[in-house]
Amino acid sequence: MKITVVGTGYVGLVSGACLAEMGNDVLCLDLDPEKIRILKEGGIPIHEPGLDHVVARNVAAGRLHFTTDVQEAVQFGTIQFIAVGTPPDEDGSADLKYVLAAARSIGRHMTDYKVIVDKSTVPVGTADKVKAAVREELDARGASIPYSVVSNPEFLKEGAAVDDFMRPDRIVVGAEDDQAIFLMKALYAPFQRNHEKLLIMDLRSAELTKYAANAMLATRISFMNELALLAENLGADIELVRQGIGSDPRIGYHFLYAGCGYGGSCFPKDVKALIKTGTDAGHALHVLNAVEDANDAQKLVLVDKIVSRFGEDLSGKHFALWGLAFKPNTDDMREAPSRVIIAELFRRGATVTAYDPVAMDESRRIFGDEARLTYADRPMQALDGADALVIVTEWKEFRSPDFDAIKAKLKSPLIFDGRNIFDPALPRQAGLTYLSIGRP
Repeated sequence: MKITVVGTGYVGLVSGACLAEMGNDVLCLDLDPEKIRILKEGGIPIHEPGLDHVVARNVAAGRLHFTTDVQEAVQFGTIQFIAVGTPPDEDGSADLKYVLAAARSIGRHMTDYKVIVDKSTVPVGTADKVKAAVREELDARGASIPYSVVSNPEFLKEGAAVDDFMRPDRIVVGAEDDQAIFLMKALYAPFQRNHEKLLIMDLRSAELTKYAANAMLATRISFMNELALLAENLGADIELVRQGIGSDPRIGYHFLYAGCGYGGSCFPKDVKALIKTGTDAGHALHVLNAVEDANDAQKLVLVDKIVSRFGEDLSGKHFALWGLAFKPNTDDMREAPSRVIIAELFRRGATVTAYDPVAMDESRRIFGDEARLTYADRPMQALDGADALVIVTEWKEFRSPDFDAIKAKLKSPLIFDGRNIFDPALPRQAGLTYLSIGRP
């Protein structure tokens, strides 16, 4: 198949590369000439493990191409994936300007039948707006060209997006006509040879499925974080509680880890957007409002623990911080707890030296020339002159440190662990005071 993918972010570039991997001819469009320059020169503008090899392999095979030419992109593919950003608007709703701009471009330049696929995370009813935008452009041209609009939400985890696309647990397709369904089934047939994973449904149900999935996962995280704070007050261990409830097959172990809050490009934005959708529909989503409030509060838990040890005024205090990305295996710092924690430490007069395996360049972009924030080349180097260690992201390289060396470097033998990555007995055996989330 000939496929066009509009947008070369996490979703667009992963989708395009993986579809090319299955033998399709894919053209990726982006209006950012710098991104396309990087891709054409063999680079990757985002950090996603394994993606560079897939892109390089398919570019070399002549199946994956990149362009900034909108007309070329529209005329290239029978299937047109829209995989552009839907950032939160001021009222929390998803901003659809990029999605609708892509739709209008397709309507402006198409000359034959197209299947227009919403791959971006969009509110319920967006497919209707995309249809209308394309129709307006066709009417303005006096053209009568058939087209279909499909909702095909992505379920990719940053840091594991390539594997998620190549081995999906489900493929949701919202469509209204047989031709579009036929083409989408053919497109995804190579990804489900083991067993049927395609779920065909109406457009609005497909759109809601994406938001519902992310909202459910965010709810599990906030629920466990609330329980963790209760466990601390009661003298219970949230890790043992997690094992106890996770062993129930009706609950399972996924997304039950207590920590210092969720972040990233999906959960915060999608929870807000679903709340706004409910408000617009006259139906308040009380649970999701609580999920959002709980997560906002959870990002301050580590700061509260630090203040309880050092006092409200942290002037003259210096902290080592391990982990800047919102989760491991990505450089994404959107809505990351580290941003809130660093800002709160600054507000109280402290300084920070941070280390992250891949997100330090992104941090420099966000914080700029902030003199109170410096960076270390190695985890242990970040501890030089620090009063305490604060762990915010659960990178694997943090899991087995030399606790004796940590104690020797720190001015105070204190670890504030926002991800519960250590067995508490290990740092305590080395003489460190170990403060985690929801454990005695």
